[in-house]
Amino acid sequence: MAFNIGCATVKLYFYGPTEEELSMVTTLTDAKRTAIAEKLAGMRATQNLIINNERQFLQDCRDEKVRSRIHDMLEDDEKNLKILETSIIQYGIQSEPKETVKQLVQQVEQSMGSSDLSLYEKLAQHELLKHGQVMTGLLIHKAGQVVGADIEAAIAPLNTVNFENRAHQEQLKGLLEYVGTQELTGQEPDQSIWGRMQDAMAAMTGVLGSAKTQTSDNEDADIMSLIFMDHQKAKTLMREIKNASDSQKSEEYFGQLYKDLIVHSKAEEQAVYPQVRSFYGEGDTQDLYDEQAEMESVLNQMKSLSPQSDEFHACLQQLRDMVGHHTSQEENEVFPAMRKNMSPEQREQMGAQFKEAKKQLQTEMASQM
Repeated sequence: MAFNIGCATVKLYFYGPTEEELSMVTTLTDAKRTAIAEKLAGMRATQNLIINNERQFLQDCRDEKVRSRIHDMLEDDEKNLKILETSIIQYGIQSEPKETVKQLVQQVEQSMGSSDLSLYEKLAQHELLKHGQVMTGLLIHKAGQVVGADIEAAIAPLNTVNFENRAHQEQLKGLLEYVGTQELTGQEPDQSIWGRMQDAMAAMTGVLGSAKTQTSDNEDADIMSLIFMDHQKAKTLMREIKNASDSQKSEEYFGQLYKDLIVHSKAEEQAVYPQVRSFYGEGDTQDLYDEQAEMESVLNQMKSLSPQSDEFHACLQQLRDMVGHHTSQEENEVFPAMRKNMSPEQREQMGAQFKEAKKQLQTEMASQM
């Protein structure tokens, strides 16, 4: 398949970006996107801490009323960690948390392991962690709205995490009142505490419920959903590049597009195409490889061009046509073949493999920049 709309002829085969090419992308890395990636990494580290705390609470606590509510929160938090991981992978930039976050995690781990603190005091620290997660999640959404439409799309699943963390805060307030009364008096408080807690959660749901995402809560998302999200994000970025008011914004969007498309194509070549070849066909599957090789060549050519040049915009139009054709083939031909030949469990397993491949590729790319 050949495209020529003013952009120079592209090479058919591509064997991965050279060190020189990767260094060029460095100049397109935007500080705001990097800062958001750091915040997301901090949320992930804190979420792991929250899960470890709740597992410890279940070991240490013998009150079944408390254990039941902590068990339910733990199930939510384990699911939300996977949703958070998906959001980070879809965002497209792997990062480490700030040193202050790492230090906080270490300090809380030490506190939670101390026999000097009562369960009430440990639950109080835990509630503060939940509050911090809610505020960080909301901050990331607000920052994403400022930086780019593609970010809003990538982190949409965080709505679920934010919503449930806010609900957990209300539950923890009730648990604090219950456990605190027991520790001070040796007796249980008035049982109306649980009713008040449910009323508070219901009121909170009315305020925040509309913010909850409609995205499936399935932690191992179907491969078709993951690929489709990548397609939509790439199209959003290309639209943003086309409509950008200055070259700096064009470079910012192109830097993310370059990284997203390289990682997406290599992850598909590792985790998807080898498995669909048997039922999609040898020739048709090879076409997918060849199309992605052409797209990658165009991307590398665009890096050497000024975003304000006619040649850059000619290449952008060529890339949009290529991506449009490629995504249409996957969504209209490959997806139906997957539904016909793969079980839902197999598609979810492929989705998990695709996510892991993307994460590794993103980490490798970040280490070379």
